[in-house]
Amino acid sequence: MTTEPRTSITPGQPWRDTEGNRIHAHGGSVLDVDGVFYWYGENKERSEPGSGIWHWGVRCYSSTDLYNWEDRGLIIPPDEVDESSPLHPSQYLDRPHIIHNRETGKFVCWIKVMTKGSLQRSTVLEADTILGPYRIVQSWLKPLDMSAGDFDLVVDPHDGKGYYYFERVHSELICADLTSDYTNVTGYYSTHFPQPQPPFVREAPAYFARDRKHYVLTSGTTGYYPNPSESAVAPSYHGPFTVLGDLHPDDASRTSFHSQISSVFRHPGKKDLYIAIADRWLPRYLEHGERAHQAFVEHFAPGRDGDEPMEEFADVNTTIADYVWLPIRFEGDRPLIDWHDEWRVEDYE
Repeated sequence: MTTEPRTSITPGQPWRDTEGNRIHAHGGSVLDVDGVFYWYGENKERSEPGSGIWHWGVRCYSSTDLYNWEDRGLIIPPDEVDESSPLHPSQYLDRPHIIHNRETGKFVCWIKVMTKGSLQRSTVLEADTILGPYRIVQSWLKPLDMSAGDFDLVVDPHDGKGYYYFERVHSELICADLTSDYTNVTGYYSTHFPQPQPPFVREAPAYFARDRKHYVLTSGTTGYYPNPSESAVAPSYHGPFTVLGDLHPDDASRTSFHSQISSVFRHPGKKDLYIAIADRWLPRYLEHGERAHQAFVEHFAPGRDGDEPMEEFADVNTTIADYVWLPIRFEGDRPLIDWHDEWRVEDYE
């Protein structure tokens, strides 16, 4: 089944590929490779509650307009045989990020994998093309001897140096220099945004640069439940960062429009178009209205562990998760995100 071509982005509405199937590129990012956009992320098509399947590999889609996406298949398939593999479907594999190394010619993918006991480690893969095949070059890596959670990868466009922003689990944000091949860290790092506990610890870092300033967007630690995003700006990759506040000040629910940002994509053909790419992990959360919002407020009560699920709304079915893509506007140096039921790339210079 094919669908009618799309001519706009409709945040929060089900997004289907050119064959009519739900897009599964969660916790994802978009790369521009030779004029083609590639959107990749976690494949959740088999992750029904009770299935024991957290992921079914990493899926990728291609487009030339950011509206209509062709399914290019599993660029990193699951390892269905080896239960100890970080790619086994039962492993808590999250947030793949891919960067291109212009010196080696390789596409390098890092993946976070959380094991029992909340220990979070990284797996690193390489490929000759964006679509793979990818091979593992590092398994169960504990960068800087730290438990490394949500992250983003950055390449300086001028000197090609790589950086790795990650949540030191339930503690602070780390910016670490990558080795020249992008497959490990050098040992040099800086620390930012220390917090005593979830839900206040910052996670899901999404980096972008604008006007020679470095921005990091983060969320609080409340599991799949949405919370207020926060922006910060710095003069260099390693800071010091100045917190600028909530990205969504007009969102009365204080849930980042019921979404969590995974990355920021700067459109290469536009003067100043930055797109916040976010997941709406719990579309049914909206159905609970004020009751859900009150549970959210209680979830932020002092002393509460933000990773504890709110059982009243614990119907987490990521097979139906949606996406919220919204343009970022700027008031001076401060990035802000407004709600749009529908918007078009063509409306930007």
